[in-house]
Parts: sequence; C-alpha cells; structure tokens
Amino acid sequence: MERVVLHSDLNNFYASVECLYDPALSDVPLAVAGSVDKRHGIVLAKNQKAKYYNIKTGDTVPEALKKCPSLKTVEPDFHKYTKFSRLARKIYERYSNMVENFGPDECYIELNCGDLQKGFKTANEINQTIKRELGLTVSIGISYNKIFAKLGSDYKKPDGITLITPQNYKNVVWPLPVSDLLYIGRSTTKFLHAKGCQTIGDLAVLSPEYLYRTFGKNGVMLWNFANGYDCTPVKEIEVKTEIKSIGNSYTAPRDIINDKDVKISILSLSEIVAKRLKCEEMLATTVQVHIRDSTLESYERQAVLTSPTNTAKDIAKTALALYKSNPPSCTARSLGVRACGLISAASRQLILSPFGNTLKTESLERSVDILRERYGKNTILRAITMVSPEISAANFYDEKIIQPFYRG
Repeated sequence: MERVVLHSDLNNFYASVECLYDPALSDVPLAVAGSVDKRHGIVLAKNQKAKYYNIKTGDTVPEALKKCPSLKTVEPDFHKYTKFSRLARKIYERYSNMVENFGPDECYIELNCGDLQKGFKTANEINQTIKRELGLTVSIGISYNKIFAKLGSDYKKPDGITLITPQNYKNVVWPLPVSDLLYIGRSTTKFLHAKGCQTIGDLAVLSPEYLYRTFGKNGVMLWNFANGYDCTPVKEIEVKTEIKSIGNSYTAPRDIINDKDVKISILSLSEIVAKRLKCEEMLATTVQVHIRDSTLESYERQAVLTSPTNTAKDIAKTALALYKSNPPSCTARSLGVRACGLISAASRQLILSPFGNTLKTESLERSVDILRERYGKNTILRAITMVSPEISAANFYDEKIIQPFYRG
C-alpha cells in the first residue's frame, strides 16, 4: 500500500477572494497591500496580471507602482480570508480525516486510498469542487510524502495538478532550483550556490556527513527531503496543534522615539499576550522581544523568566529590560512581544512565594480583561497611555497584519 499525500494551494488566494467580492478587480493588475498611511505598505499578494509586471510579494507599494502605474491596491481583510480558508478546509475534510493547515491558503491531506493514481483522481475532484463551490482555483501536488507533495503544488500554477512518484521524482524534482525545497531560505541558498549546489538534485547527491558538519541535524534533514525520505505524518483533524508560543506585534503610527513610547507599546502588547495565555490556560517561561528599526533592520532578544507567568506585569517587565539592554541604533519602527517555552497552568505549584502575588495580579488582570471585553477596550486604561496619545491610539487589539510569505 502506497502512502498518498496531497498538498493543496489556493491560487493567488487573497487577491482571488477580493475579486469574488468585486468582480471588476479581475480585469486589472491587483495587489493586496497594507496601508501606506499606517506604514504597512507592503505587497502581501497579487493576481496573475500583476505578476506580468514582475510585482513580487514583499515589494513596497511605491516599488510596485513604479513597475505598474495602473496597479490597483486593496487593503487586506483577514475576516474574508479566514472564512474562505475554513470553507476550503471543510471540502478537504470530506475526503479525509487527516487534514493539516500549512497557512491560510495551503493544506496537507493524507488519503486512505493506498494508490497514487487514485489520489490523482481525488485531487481532480477536489480541484473541481473548489471551483464550483468557492469560485477559486487550486493547485495540488500528489506524492508519497509531504515534501514532494508541496513541491508538486508549486510545479504547475495556477490551477495545476502534479503527480510525483518514486519512479519519476528524479526527473520532476531534482532539476528544480535548490531554493524550491521547503525550509531552504536565502542565506542557505546563497551558501549552497557558492558550493556549486544549484538544484535539488545537486543537494541530493551531496554527502549527508558533509551536510551535518555544515548545517548540523538540519543539513541531514534537507538531504532526506531532497531524496524523498520524508516520513512526517499529516495530523488528524481531532488532534489539537500544540501551541509553542504566543505573540503580538505592531507597526507604530510614527517612530518610537523615547522611553515612554517604548513603555506604552510594550505594556499594550504584553496585555494582549497575557490575555491570550490566560485563555489558553498556559504559562510562559521565556519572553522574547522583536525590534525593527527605521532602516527596516530587525532583531530578536529573549530571556528566561525566574518563574512561569501569564501576567502582563511580569511579561512587560522582562520585555522592557530586554529592550533597554538591546536598544536599536536608531528609532524603532515596530515592536513585538512573544511568550515562549509554554507550559500548562495546571502544572504550576501553589507555593507561598512568588506565586502568591502572581495569583493576585493574575486575578486582577482577568477582571480587567472581562470589563474590556464587555464594555470596550478603552474602559480601563493605564495612566501612562495619556502621555503619548498618538502611540496609544494605535490599534493593538484589532489590527490584523498578514506577514508576507516570500515565493517570488
């Protein structure tokens, strides 16, 4: 019995959904991009017509307009995309109880048919159902492992179906650029190119010992992927994905120029992270800050907490200390706070100290969260937020920013 794995990729997802709501957009070069006024002016997605002008995900809006002055831009609507993502997943679940999200527009589906040719027929059915019921197109890869299935969905776009088998993978996969392999980023690609490794086939014939010496265990993983030795399972629908971290970030309406701006931003972000931790009944053991400066250079720093926590007070204290000990060389443009090393709140031991005070703080913050949920987020505000109304007015809560996923 063969393993049969599908990888579905909804074509030009964000742009295609926007065209469903406004069909006139189908006839023009279109980019889904953040607001220039809010300093989120980056292309997140584009349609086929925009691709003809070499507009790429990650381009700034001014860059994209230079390439195509007639480009139409719309701001992202995350609620629309979530709706269609869920509808597509419901279709996949008609065919299998093993469906795993790989982003809002991509899913892995493992079939029980035991035959790749039967899997190809099922992929055709899914393709037609997505068109008929959602008005979208989907590219699908079918293979005997997740890595090759993912490569197959990228092989023919848009609206393509590609079958990669143990018999044909060397002809289909190995000629592809090494950068097409999952988890190979820009720096790894640059290094491999310098070593004369241009294609996935070049990587596949390298010595795994050499790759281990060069990249550690990740090098061996990439060698296995290139040779089709991936055995990673597709998660069952009922299996809850383990939450490894909880974070929130935002781009300020103006550069963050002083300590009060930093404190307001980190406190606001920490409150959101702490609320989400409480909802998930989790505690953080590590706090991480993400800083992007006005030159768009970014870096992260993290610290282990003395005690696990889910309070905004403790998270913000550590995040502020991290920022102050690692300040940007110029003004900051955006900040992020992330809780990592999560453990279940049920595992916490109720000893006298320091948890006594922590539990009081947690109870107080839960009460504040309830009041804000019921009467609005501005029901209770910290006094410091009055110092810099412009920074405080940023929409820390409702702002949805879809980070670019670089595919070219």
